[in-house]
Amino acid sequence: MTRITDYELFEVPPRWLFLRIVTSDGTVGWGEPIVEGRSHTVRSAVEELMDTYLLGRDPLRIEDHWQTMYRGGFYRGGPILMSAIAGIDQALWDIKGKHFNAPVYDLLGGPVRDRVRVYQWVGGDRPSDVGEAAAEKVDAGFTALKMNATPEIRRVDNPSAVQDAVDRLQEVRNCVGPTIDIGVDFHGRVTKPMAKRLAKALEPEDPFFIEEPVLPEHNDALPEITAQTSIPIATGERMYSRWDFKEIFENGSVDIIQPDLSHAGGITEVQKIAAMAEAYDVAMAPHCPLGPIALASCLQVDAVASNALIQEQSLDIHYNQGNDVLDYLVDPAVFDYDEGYVDLPSGPGLGIDIDLEYVREREEMDVDWHNPIWRHNDGSVAEW
Repeated sequence: MTRITDYELFEVPPRWLFLRIVTSDGTVGWGEPIVEGRSHTVRSAVEELMDTYLLGRDPLRIEDHWQTMYRGGFYRGGPILMSAIAGIDQALWDIKGKHFNAPVYDLLGGPVRDRVRVYQWVGGDRPSDVGEAAAEKVDAGFTALKMNATPEIRRVDNPSAVQDAVDRLQEVRNCVGPTIDIGVDFHGRVTKPMAKRLAKALEPEDPFFIEEPVLPEHNDALPEITAQTSIPIATGERMYSRWDFKEIFENGSVDIIQPDLSHAGGITEVQKIAAMAEAYDVAMAPHCPLGPIALASCLQVDAVASNALIQEQSLDIHYNQGNDVLDYLVDPAVFDYDEGYVDLPSGPGLGIDIDLEYVREREEMDVDWHNPIWRHNDGSVAEW
């Protein structure tokens, strides 16, 4: 019987952590367990889980491994543990697909679509030059964009802060026209009173969705915000399991969920979250400002989830300094974008080949990414 015999972890630029699991028959599976800015912590969690529960075990028993990693500890959930589980889960599915010489999505029941729509980021953390950047991305073939709504913003800010957000969205709309979808990310920077004001002010520009209008710890405010706007509400990148999503499904406060395949328990868990969402008529658009392994994992779930709406991807995203999503692939063409879509990867497992030699080379770089600490004018910490 095939057994898990070894694993390696690689911290690589711009801010990613790759996991390589090797089996006794030489099969290799790749995963991407990461919390951006907490790579050392997640690395330790992966090592603990691998050494305690995975080495010497049958790699094909994925559901049992998931349950063991999750339920084997008295304390469970949260970004670190669930991201560690997610990366291991991705690698195990990669191994299983290679074992059966099939894409992961074939093992999950087969695809319901041939390609997946993707969107492109514009504007950066403190959004600027959004119109020109948006026009460039549309010229490159993208039909959907996403931008941050605001830079740092006070708990109750003045009308000019609201108008600035409206002006930026109008600039993009004027540059790309009415046929391009524009998602607007509040990024959890906005309090409930400002979220209500911004949603009302942005509504005439008809955004594709508003993302994370409030911090996930304030999800109880979502029904009030949802009731006051016709703009679809999206959230979920900082929610880590099906249990975290229960409340927002039950209170009908969201239209689009955005679980992250590297944070929310991997392929095994996000497929279950997607099925729960479908039962509540909620769409799914997985969060993925990450690397190629995370994106390939997202596409496996997008392939089989009938409610998959669109996929985030990190090509040219403002975080990617030094390396980009295609750099670590033997064949970057697997993520060729055409008319705003990407074809499903057709190869076995996750359908990508990671360039191990290049990964080892880039691991030698000093990778120590942390998100910035922003402060308001009075010196208090602002949400990034």
